[in-house]
Amino acid sequence: MSTYTQHPLSPISLPFSPSPSLPSHQQPTKPPISSSSPKPISISHSQASWIESLRSKSRSNLFREAISTYIEMIGSGVSPDNFAFPAVLKAVAGIQELYLGKQIHAHVFKFGYGSFSSVTIDNTLVNMYSKCGGLGDVYKVFDRITERDQVSWNSIISALCRFEEWEVAIKAFRLMLMEGFEPSSFTLVSMALACSNLRKRDGLWLGKQIHGCCFRKGHWKTFSNNALMAMYAKLGRLDDAKSLLVMFEDRDLVTWNSMISSFSQNERFMEALMFLRLMVLEGVKPDGVTFASVLPACSHLDLLRTGKEIHAYALRTDDVIENSFVGSALVDMYCNCGQVESGRLVFDGVLDRKIGLWNAMITGYAQSEHDEKALMLFIEMEAAAGLYSNATTMSSIVPAYVRCEGISRKEGIHGYVIKRGLETNRYVQNALIDMYSRMGDIKTSKRIFDSMEDRDIVSWNTIITSYVICGRSSDALLLLHEMQRIEEKSTYDGDYNDEKQVPFKPNSITLMTVLPGCASLSALAKGKEIHAYAIRNSLASQVTVGSALVDMYAKCGCLNLARRVFDQMPIRNVITWNVIIMAYGMHGKGKESLELFEDMVAEGAKGGEVKPTEVTFIALFAACSHSGMVDEGLSLFHKMKNEHGIEPAPDHYACIVDLVSRAGKVEEAYGLVNTMPSGFDKVGAWSSLLGACRIHHNIEIGEIAAENLLQLQPDVASHYVLLSNIYSSAGLWDKAMNLRRRMKAMGVKKEPGCSWIEYGDEVHKFLAGDLSHPQSEKLHDFLETLSERLKKEGYVPDTACVLHDIDEEEKETILCGHSEKLAIAFGILNTPPGTTIRVAKNLRVCNDCHTASKFISKIEDREIILRDARRFHHFKDGTCSCGDYW
Repeated sequence: MSTYTQHPLSPISLPFSPSPSLPSHQQPTKPPISSSSPKPISISHSQASWIESLRSKSRSNLFREAISTYIEMIGSGVSPDNFAFPAVLKAVAGIQELYLGKQIHAHVFKFGYGSFSSVTIDNTLVNMYSKCGGLGDVYKVFDRITERDQVSWNSIISALCRFEEWEVAIKAFRLMLMEGFEPSSFTLVSMALACSNLRKRDGLWLGKQIHGCCFRKGHWKTFSNNALMAMYAKLGRLDDAKSLLVMFEDRDLVTWNSMISSFSQNERFMEALMFLRLMVLEGVKPDGVTFASVLPACSHLDLLRTGKEIHAYALRTDDVIENSFVGSALVDMYCNCGQVESGRLVFDGVLDRKIGLWNAMITGYAQSEHDEKALMLFIEMEAAAGLYSNATTMSSIVPAYVRCEGISRKEGIHGYVIKRGLETNRYVQNALIDMYSRMGDIKTSKRIFDSMEDRDIVSWNTIITSYVICGRSSDALLLLHEMQRIEEKSTYDGDYNDEKQVPFKPNSITLMTVLPGCASLSALAKGKEIHAYAIRNSLASQVTVGSALVDMYAKCGCLNLARRVFDQMPIRNVITWNVIIMAYGMHGKGKESLELFEDMVAEGAKGGEVKPTEVTFIALFAACSHSGMVDEGLSLFHKMKNEHGIEPAPDHYACIVDLVSRAGKVEEAYGLVNTMPSGFDKVGAWSSLLGACRIHHNIEIGEIAAENLLQLQPDVASHYVLLSNIYSSAGLWDKAMNLRRRMKAMGVKKEPGCSWIEYGDEVHKFLAGDLSHPQSEKLHDFLETLSERLKKEGYVPDTACVLHDIDEEEKETILCGHSEKLAIAFGILNTPPGTTIRVAKNLRVCNDCHTASKFISKIEDREIILRDARRFHHFKDGTCSCGDYW
């Protein structure tokens, strides 16, 4: 053996290699190699053993050891041959060391294998340059191959795919066929990959041909089937991928991982979990990729128990649990299931923390609104761990930053984003859109959205959410239409030519974002259309979409449909239960709300994960209030801590004050406000008390409540309006006028009464006294005529609802112009007889409109469903579902 040794990890310089720092005329010389064809030589035992050792280490993927063997072999004076070069070039490709690869390439020429091409060596050179160098180097080597074989074409096609030159790879495949070479399984695997990265319709058109070629040529190896499965899944044909998996028997770990990952990425979470079970039953042991792929399914389905089982299974394998990707998925799962502290325990238990793990924990804190912890961890990551924020970090920290009350200038984080050079990153732009909308600056949100060069589904979901947050639900629905705008796309000739392509397909997040917009506008037809879409795309069974559908139907006045969706949901979480309890309460069905609460508690007692929350009791107290169930509500209030471990919060006190005072016990409610723990925010309680004082004409306590509210919230118009209404109802016009003057001096403006009704594809909006609608004149004329008909049936206009000191006739004219009456009139004039009329209003319905609606329902033989700011009123045959208790 030669004394020449070098550590395999150190930079390698080969004997006889040209020194890159010297010009060619100063390079060390070596006896020239004959330009004639190399003569057959007798391979010595020593040379054979060197080469066999080299090839053995290369085959075993011991790449650095193989390179060290090659160096020692050269140092011993043994020449490499056409068996040694492919082995050492494979090793160089394995460690991706371009400089070393170029030295080996020089040896190919120096030892006489360059002038007369060896196709095996050239093929390995193509492979080496594709993994270590640039595409230009690959082309140079490939172009000089005079006698190309199947492997040559496989190598160039694989290289083109590695450089993501998908269309060029397909062109190379066609040239290969034209030169008469049969594709192998390896060729078809590369082609499946290329097809999966084309535009969907083009990829399917070509991908099916590749599949057909596999079928004709009998290429049914496991790895080729895996490639076809991955292709179909990426092109959105999951059922085809699933069928392919079922058809062949030689399924390996990659097969199952590909399918499970595809299901998770396409939001078919139940199937992802089902296939994990089938995989284990078949005896295939999950690895880190499996766990990282399936845990998001537990997150989205809120299946904490299943997630814990997977965590326990992963703990059996040390190398899996220490995997940073698995750790990130576990942190994400625990945080999304509300177990943030468990997520932190996982985070602390991983020693090798990659940026993805930090991001998962920061995101978990931010999503749970533990904003200070998110910011502190963010600082620790940059200052202590020495990691730089990436786009994922910033898209998570921006929401936490904007919610922190201690930070006055929220726009500062935008400056930090620019400093990091991330202002054009799509994910960060999405976060900034959300940030500005939560600051009420929808114009800046839209400006960022319009400036984006590369929008994704999240961008559209974010801007739609922004408009819903800012109370512009109609604009949110318009954006939903724009998002799905169909464009004509011409593709290859044949069955796929001139097919319509949808640029962005709404997902579960889109639906749960836009359904509240339908609910706020009582846009039932649009809500049903979205429900149908959810069913067609297997999204309706998801707990988030199902909960949003229950809420939408309930707020559109269809309690029976809300209950049907609730009953059909395979999985319900606490939000689902809270929504249905609140739904029955809004419709005045307090007894049913309490029964649902008992069912919820019973399900939790059986080992379920659903347990009542603070929101559950707010919904229950509201239900009791709307139904006049004072004793039942007070009983729950006294039990919530002892039996359910929930401390009463300010919102609970506000609900109880409303429950008691609405029932006429104003003094008792006033006493309850005064017994609230010190330090509690009493705005909600005083507001409930003031509203009850208006109903029961209690001026004394009303003044006390209003005085406290105006000290706490001097800029809120409703406080002034309610007290002014109390004065006006009592005929105290001077006090009412003084209060309105004070309001004007403070620059406080009353929110105008506004009602909505859906007709066709539009939601029509009416303001009190509105003359802007195209049918305004027709509607006012109809209401004047209708008012005379109502009077004949016994209706007497309640002019006390007009809080101005004017004559009675003017008051009656004003009453005819109330927004809910205009909306009802529009419904009567524009829909067939007998059609249910659904109207939503932003304020509480006045006494006169409530009475008039009862008469209208009888005279016009219509059911009128009116949702005001507090509850639902179902008018039918001259009566209201509220029993005049509201």
